[in-house]
Amino acid sequence: MGSLSRRDVLAGGAVAAAAALGVAGCAAGARTGSADSRPGDATVPHREVPPAAPAARPVTAVRLIGDGSTADTGPQPHQPVPERLLPGQQPPQFVVFSWDGAGEDSKALFSHYRKVAQETNATMTFFLSGIYTLPESKKETYLPPGHRPGASDIGYLKDEHIRATLQQVGPAWLEGHEIGTHFNGHFCDPGSGVGVWTPDQWHSEIDQAVGFVTNWKSNTGFTDLDPLPFDYRKELIGSRTPCLLGQDRLLPAARSLGWKYDASSPGGLQVWPDKRGGLWDFPLQGIPFPGHSFEVLSMDYNMMANQSHAKVNGDPSMRPYWQHQAYSSYMAGFNRAYSTNRAPMYIGNHFESWNGGIYMTAVEQALRDIAAKPDVRLVSFRQLVEWLDAQDPEVLRRLRTLQVGQRPDDWREYTGTAGTARTAARTSVTV
Repeated sequence: MGSLSRRDVLAGGAVAAAAALGVAGCAAGARTGSADSRPGDATVPHREVPPAAPAARPVTAVRLIGDGSTADTGPQPHQPVPERLLPGQQPPQFVVFSWDGAGEDSKALFSHYRKVAQETNATMTFFLSGIYTLPESKKETYLPPGHRPGASDIGYLKDEHIRATLQQVGPAWLEGHEIGTHFNGHFCDPGSGVGVWTPDQWHSEIDQAVGFVTNWKSNTGFTDLDPLPFDYRKELIGSRTPCLLGQDRLLPAARSLGWKYDASSPGGLQVWPDKRGGLWDFPLQGIPFPGHSFEVLSMDYNMMANQSHAKVNGDPSMRPYWQHQAYSSYMAGFNRAYSTNRAPMYIGNHFESWNGGIYMTAVEQALRDIAAKPDVRLVSFRQLVEWLDAQDPEVLRRLRTLQVGQRPDDWREYTGTAGTARTAARTSVTV
């Protein structure tokens, strides 16, 4: 029915191959209003009860990779099978919750949101920072482009937090979540940061990010932990750059590696996605910002930039209002797409406790409320890519003609066959 519906997991915890298809710094502001500005009827689907968190699969009968930090355990479990939209069908509402620099520290937010995902039948994208698997004692192993060895603008995790992060990444993948990359040192300075890196420098940064993840046993000495249950070079198909900078020069490197998407551009609109440089372009989007005439980027940092001028410990008396404003902004963006053009919505957040943790509370409340709506699919970027690739290109082209807040009177004009599309009414309503 054109939706991403879950399938029972086959023996061994993996779907059949034929059916298979962060704790980081800030991001750039929305193009309007940010304090850090840079450039029909829904049908109720059958919603299966999400499976309990699976125990880590045994890694005895798998192919170890390299030093045994990772392993090929077969196709990823809990992956939906993409289906083409039926003629005249209203698209489901896709929402992607993604986390920049995903890691597990004393706040235990990675593990918390895995639990939230199980409770809401959600799949997410975790953009892992490569150096979150590298001990600070070996930081000079990292050779960041344009910077001294070992430099990093986000620092390094404590050894116990590296261990905790590794214990989250594997189970998250087994639960169906995507492990993308947020690269390494998070350099946003205008002179030597990611915004000016060349494609060759991006290649170096990517190789190192993958290398840290695939050699964590050698670097950490944590030989008692199971390998991560995936081949990262094969699984990695997309990213989000630090501060949403440098996408144009990243894309040639990403394309040469066979990546499928990038989620780095700021200030996108709530319209159906297109490709840029050969990859699906999933920009953080401008969404309504209650109390303001401008829109805000769909990310926690950008709301904080507008609310407390990017102060992570802003006025405590304002926090209840800011929390409600952030929640209301997410819901306004969702409702605008859900009730009109059904454009996929992308939300980017960090595992942070800025302003007393109000943004974590706001995004979780929004996630739970969105999950309760009919015809909603909470998916990873990887799963959205698989669905888009399965659609009729002509249908996607027509969907891209729908503007922000434009509601068709007749979905046959957009998702019908060529004949029904020509004969359907061509009026629409904009809200």
